[in-house]
Amino acid sequence: MKAPLSWIKEYVEVPADVTTEELTERLTMTGLKLEAIHSPGAEITGPLVVGRVLTMEPEPQKNGKTINWCTVDVGDANGTGEPQGIVCGAHNFAPGDLVAVVLPGGVLPGGFAISARKTYGHVSAGMICSAAELGLGEDHDGIIVLPPDSGEPGQDVRPLLGLDEEIIELEVNPDRAYGLSLRGIARDVEVSVAGASGFRDPALRDVPPADDAGWPVVVDDPTGCPVFVARTVSGFDPTAPTPDFIARRITAAGMRPISLAVDITNYVMLETGRPIHGYDADKVQGALRIRRATEGETLTTLDGTRRTLSAEDLVVTDDSGIIGLGGVMGGATTEMSESTTRVLVEAAHWDAVSMFRTGKRHKISSEAGKRNERGVDPTICEAAADRVVELLTTYGGGTADPGHTVVGTPPAIEPVAMAASLPARISGVDIDPEQVVADLEAVGCTVVREGDSLAATPPPWRPDLVDPYDLVEEVVRLRGYDQIPSVLPKAPGGRGLTRPQALRRRVGRTLAGAGWVEVVDFPFVGDADLDALGLDADDPRRSVLRLSNPLSAEAPAMTTTLLPGLLRTAARNVGHGSGSVAIFETASVVLPRDAGPAPILPVDRRPTDAELAELTAALPDQPLHLGLVATGEAAPSGWWGPGRPVDWTDAVGGVRAVADALGLELGTRADALAPWHPGRCAALLLGDVVVGHAGELHPRVCAAFGLPARSVAAEVDLEVLLEHAVHLRPAPSFSTYPVAKEDVALVVPETVPAADVEAALRDGAGPLLESLRLFDVYAGAQVGAGHRSLAFALRFRAPDRTLTEDEIAAARDAAVAAAEERTGAVQRA
Repeated sequence: MKAPLSWIKEYVEVPADVTTEELTERLTMTGLKLEAIHSPGAEITGPLVVGRVLTMEPEPQKNGKTINWCTVDVGDANGTGEPQGIVCGAHNFAPGDLVAVVLPGGVLPGGFAISARKTYGHVSAGMICSAAELGLGEDHDGIIVLPPDSGEPGQDVRPLLGLDEEIIELEVNPDRAYGLSLRGIARDVEVSVAGASGFRDPALRDVPPADDAGWPVVVDDPTGCPVFVARTVSGFDPTAPTPDFIARRITAAGMRPISLAVDITNYVMLETGRPIHGYDADKVQGALRIRRATEGETLTTLDGTRRTLSAEDLVVTDDSGIIGLGGVMGGATTEMSESTTRVLVEAAHWDAVSMFRTGKRHKISSEAGKRNERGVDPTICEAAADRVVELLTTYGGGTADPGHTVVGTPPAIEPVAMAASLPARISGVDIDPEQVVADLEAVGCTVVREGDSLAATPPPWRPDLVDPYDLVEEVVRLRGYDQIPSVLPKAPGGRGLTRPQALRRRVGRTLAGAGWVEVVDFPFVGDADLDALGLDADDPRRSVLRLSNPLSAEAPAMTTTLLPGLLRTAARNVGHGSGSVAIFETASVVLPRDAGPAPILPVDRRPTDAELAELTAALPDQPLHLGLVATGEAAPSGWWGPGRPVDWTDAVGGVRAVADALGLELGTRADALAPWHPGRCAALLLGDVVVGHAGELHPRVCAAFGLPARSVAAEVDLEVLLEHAVHLRPAPSFSTYPVAKEDVALVVPETVPAADVEAALRDGAGPLLESLRLFDVYAGAQVGAGHRSLAFALRFRAPDRTLTEDEIAAARDAAVAAAEERTGAVQRA
């Protein structure tokens, strides 16, 4: 909301020593946040003065255009007292008119410097300015003609045009619709700025009594339209210009002047906050009727769009059909135009929820809709309509017709009960009950106090005040949010991290120490992401929880896997020039289940255990997952030699490192699951339970996400790993006796996984085995087609003695025998 400071000060007296910065700081501290302070003339420098046109000679040009060669009296502003010769292309002025002139040396908005230059055969020493050239509007066609009593030639024109005006732009939260009006801003200035006083309510005026002689109106849906006021003005002059002060103010507020009738309705809306709609009364046929639309009815609105209406839409109709979308936008058939001489003024109060849904449904964003959907004071409809009638008759030459139609009454406002001590308890600020009452009355509440109990009836312009904590906010904001002390809660001593917290930190430290970088992604996914992963239609990861109000239509569901976000993040880093990327994320995924709707829990007390259990049962499963993605080089290349590209073992190794840090051991077996390459995918097992998968991504997945080929990824159910983790691990014991080194090479069919051979060796070797490592894989003529040789390094050690050669040989032979029996391996000579 943009509001000229001078307009605000028409309704509230502000001490002269209060600067604009101090005023806006107090407004910000009390809830109307400052966005910016504007000054229309801030970019204009140099001489900008009143000029009187002495002569103007039309001169047709070869291009068909006619320019005017003018002499303009600018007083002594040019230093000589002689008239200036100026070329002007506009034609909406005449000799004797006062105009705005910028002289050589001046600079207009956009850095447009003015100098004496030859054009159209004359030396033009300056410019006669239009509103657009001064940044006051969008009108390029005609120059600004000042009123005859504006001043003398040579006088600075800035004060006359409001160019030295300061305009404050405020961010108005959805629950503070009153801030979208000068009435509301001025009221907040009075209660928040020290020394401000004398608030004059522009909606407080005497209005004629309602009668039956006005325009007939029937309201079929009083819930959707509780109040409807209609007034008419006849004999209106549609050619009458908008007064300069109205045009300047609505322009300063960010709106465009259109015509006198439209500008007046916009002016009153900005002034009071009450949206007004004007009809060409000669185009309205019969009585106005307010009802809900019939499904499928159509209306062409003022923006020229033909809209198909819903049964939830509130509409205004006459005998010809629908003529307006109530509270949102009028219809084209009854639009005011340059021929309108009778104006039908509508000031109606509309249900805010209906207004919001209608605006969203039809994708209409209007100034009226913005206010109606937030909630407007329902008690000022008559005053706002009367103000519009007053301005139409004053500046448009019309006459107010007899008759004043008022249908309905404003909705009743229920008082809100609150303990007088509640604001102090909530804020931590010492606020006595008398101050609480005074603050609530300052914002317009009617307060009845009995001891520590208050009953506050909110003012009609504050529909957001519905519970005690809304009233607490009002009291605290008047005290100033900056006065609330920052008090950190004292942590209970000796508790430390919980078991899950400590284990999660262990996971993060382990991966970070191994060179992986943690990222945090949005937990949202769309069908395109799941398609890019190559998931089949019956893949359970496609069963997603869809959001009713997603941040993005492309990602409207909660994710069931961490991989889409990780792959997008990796691709973004690769696209920005990072050749090697290794990232991980620990986050919850959402697995929907059919558990029925969640209960609505009370807010005035702690829910019972049964209520919390019911709520928990209605929630989807949200297990904690760990995801990893890597691409590029696992070991960098350099002067020391070539690097090593990442491969599937890095993905498996990352997860195994986490498992080892948790005191667990993961097994592997070959598997096939999207998005991994079917021949390079490993299932990760904790005992006999599959907890995740790791391996090389399918080439189509890499291409879909824009990653280099042979990128790798892993995802595991971290919840299961943490559940079985060893929280307090005993310190390892080390043997001081020498290690015995044995290497064995086993020939197996290519279809036998190396992990199976490793497991068999480990089981057969017995307790003397300290470590086992695959260090070579060979496939060639020496081992035969369809086979490969796997070379393992076995290390044996006893904790209490040096092993003999017989003990070492027995352990080695037992390991080989187990591998031969379980996998069909044959030891190479």
